[in-house]
Amino acid sequence: MKIKIKPGTILIFILLIALFGMPLYAKDDKVQPKEYGVYIKTQKSLVRLMPNMVYDERGVFYVESNNPARFVLKDIEYFIIYGQYETNVLTFNSLLFFQPSPLGKQRYIFGKDIDVNLKKQGADLYSIKQKGLLSRGYYCLWINDTAWDFIIE
Repeated sequence: MKIKIKPGTILIFILLIALFGMPLYAKDDKVQPKEYGVYIKTQKSLVRLMPNMVYDERGVFYVESNNPARFVLKDIEYFIIYGQYETNVLTFNSLLFFQPSPLGKQRYIFGKDIDVNLKKQGADLYSIKQKGLLSRGYYCLWINDTAWDFIIE
């Protein structure tokens, strides 16, 4: 018994193989920053965040806004930490307005912790993805006395 295969069936079969096989050959998503620091992986590039000091005033921890980086919500994919940091004390927080300093600088306190998945990618390289969705606002990654703050528009 001979099986007849129509040319259109072969073409559909080849297209299905190509369609489902492409993700296997997709670009590797691992990134390797050149300098130690905290980064945001956007759709187009890797953007380094500038550190900000965490102050303690009578048991209230806060940061002073210092022209933080701004990102469009749809562009943020995940966060990267490269370097020797105590990741066991890492928190991802929203920042809430506290009060202005005596010199008029805006102060922000740490809001509720946002759950994250911390995944080790290599020696001193970690990727951080938040559990759930982000919204517009003022956020920071906080380790000990340093916070990397940014604004999502």
